[in-house]
Amino acid sequence: MSCCGALSVAGVDYILVGGVAAAAHGSVRATQDVDIVYRREPENLKRLVNALGALQPYLRGAPPGLPFRFDTETLAQGLNFTLTTSLGWIALLGEIAGGGKFEDLAPHALTVEVFGVKCLILDLPSLIQTKRAMGRAKDLEAVAELEVIRERMQRS
Repeated sequence: MSCCGALSVAGVDYILVGGVAAAAHGSVRATQDVDIVYRREPENLKRLVNALGALQPYLRGAPPGLPFRFDTETLAQGLNFTLTTSLGWIALLGEIAGGGKFEDLAPHALTVEVFGVKCLILDLPSLIQTKRAMGRAKDLEAVAELEVIRERMQRS
């Protein structure tokens, strides 16, 4: 099962952003992680912990043995977490630059099938906006490709 599958089966409210969302829109750029913006209400945090808890989540890049508890209290006290799991890397984002929180992004989300699972992804204009706001070189390179995809879609 994929991270998206685990989240969806558990009923987690989330929106795919980043490289996987870009790929769903037609990007050919490779990505090594799954980036999601998650709803930060207590019940959704519980579902998130239930979904990912068995996948051995640990802070990506942290030294082995560093104490880390993946629970609702940790999620409630933090905001953004980059994790490694038994299924791969996942970034849990409470909010993102240029887009905001789950509630801000939800009106700009589309339902698509990714990894065999129906889930929400950020629409193309909003994805471009958030990647531009991040301002990192890799995001700006992705914006160039996404702009071409948007132009082709508008011509169709």
